[in-house]
Amino acid sequence: MSKPLTDQEKRKQISVRGLAGVENVSDLKTNFNRHLHFTLVKDRNVATKRDYYFALANTVRDHLVGRWIRTQQHYYEKDPKKIVSGWQVEEADDWLRYGNPWEKARPEYMRPVHFYGRVEHTPEGVKWVDTQVVLALPYDTPVPGYRNNIVNTMRLWSAKAPCDFNLKDFNVGGYIQAVLDRNLAENISRVLYPNDNFFEGKELRLKQEYFVVAATLQDIIRRFKASKFGSTEYVRLDLSTLPDKVAIQLNDTHPALAIPELMRILVDVEKLTWEKSWDIVVRTCAYTNHTVLPEALERWPVDLFQNLLPRHLEIIYEINRRHLERIAKLYPGDHDRLRRMSLIEEGNVKKINMAHLCIVGSHAVNGVARIHSEIIKDTVFKDFYDVDPQKFQNKTNGITPRRWLVMCNPGLAEVIAERIGEDYIRDLDQLKKLLKFVNDDAFIRDVAKVKQENKMKFAAHLEDHYKVKINPNSMFDVQVKRIHEYKRQLLNCLHIITLYNRIKREPNKSWTPRTIMIGGKAAPGYHTAKMIIKLITSIGDIVNNDPVVGDRLKCVSLIIKRLDVCPTVIPAADLSEQISTAGTEASGTGNMKFMLNGALTIGTMDGANVEMAEEAGEENLFIFGMRVPDVEALDKKGYDAMSYYNRIPELKQAMDQISGGFFSPNQHDLFKDLVNMLMHHDRFKVFADYEAYIKCQEKVSALYKNPKEWTKMVIHNIAGCGKFSSDRTITQYAREIWGMEPSLEKIAAPDDIH
Repeated sequence: MSKPLTDQEKRKQISVRGLAGVENVSDLKTNFNRHLHFTLVKDRNVATKRDYYFALANTVRDHLVGRWIRTQQHYYEKDPKKIVSGWQVEEADDWLRYGNPWEKARPEYMRPVHFYGRVEHTPEGVKWVDTQVVLALPYDTPVPGYRNNIVNTMRLWSAKAPCDFNLKDFNVGGYIQAVLDRNLAENISRVLYPNDNFFEGKELRLKQEYFVVAATLQDIIRRFKASKFGSTEYVRLDLSTLPDKVAIQLNDTHPALAIPELMRILVDVEKLTWEKSWDIVVRTCAYTNHTVLPEALERWPVDLFQNLLPRHLEIIYEINRRHLERIAKLYPGDHDRLRRMSLIEEGNVKKINMAHLCIVGSHAVNGVARIHSEIIKDTVFKDFYDVDPQKFQNKTNGITPRRWLVMCNPGLAEVIAERIGEDYIRDLDQLKKLLKFVNDDAFIRDVAKVKQENKMKFAAHLEDHYKVKINPNSMFDVQVKRIHEYKRQLLNCLHIITLYNRIKREPNKSWTPRTIMIGGKAAPGYHTAKMIIKLITSIGDIVNNDPVVGDRLKCVSLIIKRLDVCPTVIPAADLSEQISTAGTEASGTGNMKFMLNGALTIGTMDGANVEMAEEAGEENLFIFGMRVPDVEALDKKGYDAMSYYNRIPELKQAMDQISGGFFSPNQHDLFKDLVNMLMHHDRFKVFADYEAYIKCQEKVSALYKNPKEWTKMVIHNIAGCGKFSSDRTITQYAREIWGMEPSLEKIAAPDDIH
């Protein structure tokens, strides 16, 4: 009788061997042809470009899969801690119409997710019964590491209706209802960001959030119980060690339901005591806050919870009761503090404050830039900071240099590598070495040449895709981000109008030519943001067709449907607009992407701009406007937009043109809502920063006329980007929140296992 194989020997048997090395071109060609002929069943006579893409994707996927399997084997061996971590018109983006060659369905791990129903309290424990069930089908996408043979897993979930029809109803003509029920279930993962201005949208959004949380937590518990050094027989029974192996990072309030859901699993299903369950939950969960805007901090109506998730509402009430008992002991008689810190907000509509739930149910709370982390401690979460100061941290955001430099700007990446080597790609702090070359004429020329080449490429892209012809020698002044009042695209619009009026007044003056590009999307239900997009396009219609202005000023609206335009516009940008009202932008990452790609920043001291100014030197950024204390002082005094309107002639002229129909000749009152908001209800104080912004833009124009000094400032900015690598950010999360030590270990390739 043969000897049973050990776990190690079993893993060796399923190792993927014999993969072609990437450098082996003939093997790659063979694999490509194999996939074209046998996976897609096509030959070159009928294959389309899409077929060639799928054949190539599957060829690359073969390499990923080998390392993917090897990575999972490595994790089983090491048993590491797992980490989970014009008018705008909405168009359906049916991106899965042709399938996705990069993902793998895992129907064997399908999980039921429950909604509605009622709660029964029985001697055996609490039961959530008479629920509607939706099945969560996992799809795994391999995510490769950088030159380390590690391929991790991103698991996404698709909603599927249960297969059991009510046969009686079906036989008497209930087919249509059966199909409608199926569609309602599968809508959960069909629509991204539903418009939640209406009840149906709110309910769908809450369903989506719970669906992902419930499916993921069931999966986490399954894997935690069943996986120990790769063995399928061993089962962990002691759930108290869950926080040693699992870290759940709540990325804003959207996955906040992980807290009551994990409590439900531990108390109702696993039969642990409340106290032990709560200890596990708090040690497992951590919360990252991404905004201080009140409207962005989720508050769900209690009635909606009562209907959709009745058991979770009970759990939240109990969490709140125990939380308020603790606060009452710490601050006896302070009823106003209890009201402020409660998870339940009283009012005409009783609501659950999900940010408060996240803070109470987490062992760590962080902002995403130093100034943001200080603001949340001083303002929105001050009461919680007073009680648990040890919870609060900062983790300044970062971007990956592999995508946002090496891939999207290979010319600049190569110029840098020629001077300091390639190691900066995984250790971005090495960019500081570029400071030695600030006055090196050859390096200055190389950096400027790469920028001009990128501008030429993007100008051609605009002409092909937007039918707009621009001057590639003009300054490319770019603001690409979500369209939102606090990001102040309207301030940018006022600058465009002011420049236009100045050129019209003095057409013979030597103006610095500018192409101002504003890109982004508005949320489907955000009327003001959509009106801002319409204003941008309307200004462009007038400015771009005025023969007096010519190519000295262009206004281009980049209505971005996907991220496809970002990797082309960011390397081409000369000037990066980061002009939010001080104290409103949590961090920003676009600001870092522009900086790394050699754009200079005009911005307020807000979000990560503050740290960018520290790293590159404030003299190497164009900083203007109010700072956080100035905004707070203006709030106390009272912001009067009309006083600025009456005092500043160019501002008055621009606003009169907008309100008088100069930019909307066929509908003079088209922008009346925007004008009324700016004049009387502007929370973000556009007029208060107008004068400083215009003066700062004059400094920008003056420096642009001196290319050598401009490029020196660019080099200072690139050299100061080291801090803003996501490698640094994730390392800090790992060490200071998840309790892990990051490793630079490169594991053996699939065909190197011995």
